[in-house]
Amino acid sequence: MDLPSENYCFSRFDWTGKITALQYKGLFITGSENHQGDPENILGKGFYNEFGIETPLGFAETPIGGWFHKIGVGLLKKEEAVYQPGKKYQIKPATFKVTQAAHRIFIRCTSESMNGYSYVLEKNIVLLENGFRIDYKLQNTGTKKIITDEYVHNFMAIDKDPIGNNYCLQFPFQLKPAQFIETVNPENKVLLGATKITFKETINETFFFSNLSGTKTATAQWELENRKTKLIIRETGNFETNKVNLWGTKQVISPELFFTIDLATNTSVAWSRKFEILEIK
Repeated sequence: MDLPSENYCFSRFDWTGKITALQYKGLFITGSENHQGDPENILGKGFYNEFGIETPLGFAETPIGGWFHKIGVGLLKKEEAVYQPGKKYQIKPATFKVTQAAHRIFIRCTSESMNGYSYVLEKNIVLLENGFRIDYKLQNTGTKKIITDEYVHNFMAIDKDPIGNNYCLQFPFQLKPAQFIETVNPENKVLLGATKITFKETINETFFFSNLSGTKTATAQWELENRKTKLIIRETGNFETNKVNLWGTKQVISPELFFTIDLATNTSVAWSRKFEILEIK
């Protein structure tokens, strides 16, 4: 893990607990967005999470040249009318406080007040025997309602195995391609089953699917199996999700469970995500 001021300090992903890599019994479970490395620390890796990928907090009502919130990062300067998550924005970092113990780390992010918005984000990351858990709490300390969402961009490649026919991705709900918002499958190597996604052969081109759960709310869970290593990694949220995306390249795959936030002033919301590693007998 990197602390808020370490390495990645770009304007997209949350700085509160940047989980850069996960190993299980000496095998890497995670990879990075760029397989050749990221010397500038602007790309994703491990388990980076993000708030407001489509529209950050207060962006729409902020004038050009003004500042808007990117939760978990700080204030970003608005330079054009359309938000671009991959753009390098000028940043005024939020205030971060870190408390560490043997098997856990607690990080509090306190924002400035801007355009009626302010918040306190708390994240508790706990190491478990066969995985880890992320506990979140977001408090609205401003005068306006906070409406946004959060997800974890899971950059996974078990034992650095390229994404291909060794993998199977399972969901606890029916996949309904006719209801997907977007489908990008240029090589037709991503195979959609009733509840499973498999791969015809090794992927070369980027693929993307949104929204896998269609128009329905679904159990927040996915399970990625790698037949070569006989390992499974599973994410389970303690919430129902109404948006599940899948993004991937040759070197990593990322199923994404979105948590919707609609938070009145002077209220808070808590949620958690549990990641487990299982061995196939």
